[in-house]
Amino acid sequence: MTSTSSSQRPARSRAALAVTVGALAALVVLFLIFAGLYTDYLWFDQLGFANVLTTQWLASAAMFAVGFLGMAVPLWVSIDIAYRWRPVYAKLNAQLDRYQQVVEPLRRAASLGVPIVFGFFAGVSSANQWPTVLLWINGGSFGEVDPQFGLDIGFYVFSLPFLRGLVAFASAVVLISLVAAVATSYLYGAIRVAGREVRISRTARIQFAATAALYLLIQGVSLWLDQYSTLTRQGDLITGATYADVNGTIPAQQILAGAAIVVAILFVITAIIGRWRLPIVGLAGLIVASLLIGQGYPALIQTLQATPNANRVELDYIQRNIDATRDAYGVADVAEESYAVTTEPEPGALSADSETTASIRIIDPAQVTNAFGQLQQFRQYYGFPQYLDVDRYEIDGQVQDTVIGVRDIETDNLGANAQTWVNQTLVYTHGYGVVAAYGNQRSASGQPVFLESGIPASGALGEYEPRVYFGETSPDYSIVGGDNLEFDYPGTEDGEEDATYTYTGDGGPAIDNIFKRVLYAIKYQSTDLLVAEGITEESQILYDRDPAERVQKVAPYLTLDSDAYPAIVDGRIQWVIDAYTVSDNYPYSHIESLSERITDTYTPAPTLPLDDINYIRNSVKATVDAYSGEVTLYAWDAEDPVLEAWQSIFPTSLTDMDEMSAELLDHVRYPADLFKVQRAVLGTYHVTNPSTFYSENDAWITPTEPTQSGEGTPLQPPYYLSMQVPGAETPAFTLYSTFIPRATGDNTRNVLTGYLSVNADAGTGSAGEISENYGKFSLLTIPGDDTVPAPAQVQNNFNADPTVSRELNILSQGDTRVIRGNLLTLPVGGGLLYVQPVYVQSSGQSAYPVLQRVLVSFGDEIAFETTLDAALDVIFGGDSGADAGDGDVTPTDPETGEPVDPGTDPGTDPATPEVDTLEQALADAQAAITERDAAMADGDWTAYGVADAALQDAIERALAATGGLPADEPAATDEDAAAGE
Repeated sequence: MTSTSSSQRPARSRAALAVTVGALAALVVLFLIFAGLYTDYLWFDQLGFANVLTTQWLASAAMFAVGFLGMAVPLWVSIDIAYRWRPVYAKLNAQLDRYQQVVEPLRRAASLGVPIVFGFFAGVSSANQWPTVLLWINGGSFGEVDPQFGLDIGFYVFSLPFLRGLVAFASAVVLISLVAAVATSYLYGAIRVAGREVRISRTARIQFAATAALYLLIQGVSLWLDQYSTLTRQGDLITGATYADVNGTIPAQQILAGAAIVVAILFVITAIIGRWRLPIVGLAGLIVASLLIGQGYPALIQTLQATPNANRVELDYIQRNIDATRDAYGVADVAEESYAVTTEPEPGALSADSETTASIRIIDPAQVTNAFGQLQQFRQYYGFPQYLDVDRYEIDGQVQDTVIGVRDIETDNLGANAQTWVNQTLVYTHGYGVVAAYGNQRSASGQPVFLESGIPASGALGEYEPRVYFGETSPDYSIVGGDNLEFDYPGTEDGEEDATYTYTGDGGPAIDNIFKRVLYAIKYQSTDLLVAEGITEESQILYDRDPAERVQKVAPYLTLDSDAYPAIVDGRIQWVIDAYTVSDNYPYSHIESLSERITDTYTPAPTLPLDDINYIRNSVKATVDAYSGEVTLYAWDAEDPVLEAWQSIFPTSLTDMDEMSAELLDHVRYPADLFKVQRAVLGTYHVTNPSTFYSENDAWITPTEPTQSGEGTPLQPPYYLSMQVPGAETPAFTLYSTFIPRATGDNTRNVLTGYLSVNADAGTGSAGEISENYGKFSLLTIPGDDTVPAPAQVQNNFNADPTVSRELNILSQGDTRVIRGNLLTLPVGGGLLYVQPVYVQSSGQSAYPVLQRVLVSFGDEIAFETTLDAALDVIFGGDSGADAGDGDVTPTDPETGEPVDPGTDPGTDPATPEVDTLEQALADAQAAITERDAAMADGDWTAYGVADAALQDAIERALAATGGLPADEPAATDEDAAAGE
């Protein structure tokens, strides 16, 4: 007895230990989950959006419960009924008997475990559908009906997705329950198979028949809903129901829905009378009907009627598609306007476009980031974005296009020894100020002309809070406030100490007790959070600091623009982010992939695009304060039905647009991503005649980036410019793009067919008042008999021009390389003017592009000068009639500071260098290269040195002949120079 007791103690001890360890593990897991949830709540609560998080939690929890119970309960009931009403004295074969012996000990656990497992997965899947359910509950009317069924658009956007999801879920529940019932009944003898005979017990028959009837009823509802889905389905011709759908598919689905209900009734009869013949025949008939009526009949109509007569019978449906697409993408009011293009430049032709000419941007925001960095970075831990932003500011009474970027903190660039937790979390916490340059000006040496620069910040933008605690490259988290002294900005003079600062804003949750410190230590897996002495009760923790990320978290129902841009507004740096409400359920509207349509030179292509849309509105303008992190969501399009639904779900999240300050409105712009989607739509849907649309003889596409070539070249991005488009009364901040004919292979024509622009200036000078011209489109179409080269052809013309080619070759000699900037297209002078800045960058880690030349084209004329103003005068016969922004600049060599000698006689065309001198210098350079190569091959290094010196002299003379380098300035030569020649 003692021995038995002794042997049981270790077993009990091990069991108790296992239970204890399991309980502790469960507590640890639960605490980790709690830490994540509670820190999320603290973040939302500090921002004033706690209701957004709690609404999501409650909605997800409710949907999980519905999904769990909706799957688990019917499945448990189905298994329980099959088991309880099993034949008690059924004779089982040997195999089933063995199965039963294995399963019986686990039956109770399985009867609960299987429903719980299936219920869990159903709950998780349902929890993710909370937006669909809440939109169904809160969605309203669009005020428009579809042309086929006469139902409000809101039914398709809000109700149909929910109903289809509900039917799919119910189908899955019933089907799984039926399978579980059959398996249980077979295992316990309610189904017996003897040769070719199958015997089913009465209770099993009733259960199977009733479940099958319910399943078929659900399929009937599904088939009935399918007819509405034809209006949002992408077809070969259009999105929406076509002739074959209206006359074949939709009637077939209605017939099949009725047939499914009839077969369901037959199964109910079987449950009563016990005969399976009728429902089996009915089910077989339903399958045959689905093939003949559901598939064959529409295919027959398509083949015999629709396809051979498509240009006649499909026109009404194409018109539906055109109207719906233009409405859904917000371009219904865009009308084409013929623009008879002049290709012969005349003196004084730009006099009527003087304001546009003065605003032409020669600073490319994609090319001057390194210049900003080298001239305004000051320390390695500061940085600027890869692509700067274009905005406008009023300077000395004139609205001026600017290229602007935030000097943000980049702690990854700290020295290896400086990348400690203290430095990255407590010391280097924020960036400092913005840097802005005039878009239409350059310095004498080709550098940007800054209107706001320096540390401390100074310039034309006035006083503002320069510290950037919330930026695109801010650290993952920083601890600020309390007794913590942060690095503010570096000393600006020799021996001056670095400035320090202590954060005084309200930008993050307070970590005012040890409990919160523990939670955040768990969140960021850092014990330093617990022991650091600089953390006090007044300290705050800043995290989730990227402006777009902050907006996305507080407004998960919005789709954000890919570009957040900074603006100085009311003495603060504000990040402005455009946000969209989208849907892919607008009837008859063409479906586009959002991420594919916004892909261009500045926006990379997605790896796996999963964001199809056919409705979009710029419904919200969001701002994020760079100092406090405050997020404000302005209801920009309060009449958008989708936004109205979300406003009902999150009633305190949005701020009325009337509360936007006048200064903020002055920096609101038309969003580029929306414009990209709309230009893609208008490439096809500028055609409003269904016959022309069907023939596709007037389809357009956006041209590819002209400075790149080869397969996979991205589209040319749209550009922001202040200009006066033809037909407008005054200049305005504008976003534009161009079109070329849609064609492939040998049929491709690189000529311009359209010029699309939109007024991007919302400001009126008054708070809460939007300019009546904001968002108005202009679509200029080029008559077919006017041949205007498209951007790629203009770029080819530049490259093929002998003078331009020679000078570019010289500029790219030695250690320098030529960078072609953005190729701009402007409708001025009665024609189309192309402008492209040309940068030169030497080799070296600290080198940056310097603006050296400007290429200009009008018609067949090309100019290549050191300033835009000079190039325009060359194009337009010596006097363009207007002054460009760089007209008062005398270009100098960026290294010596000496004025650049254009190398021309006063009486000659300033675009033409001294041909004899240049050609002789190039010939001498070629001869020197040949002699140097021969000397290298022979191993005659003395001769090699003589030839190399001759090459350098020839390059210097060639550069001097084109104004690229003073004759007494040495030019670098190396093997790349030889290869270039």
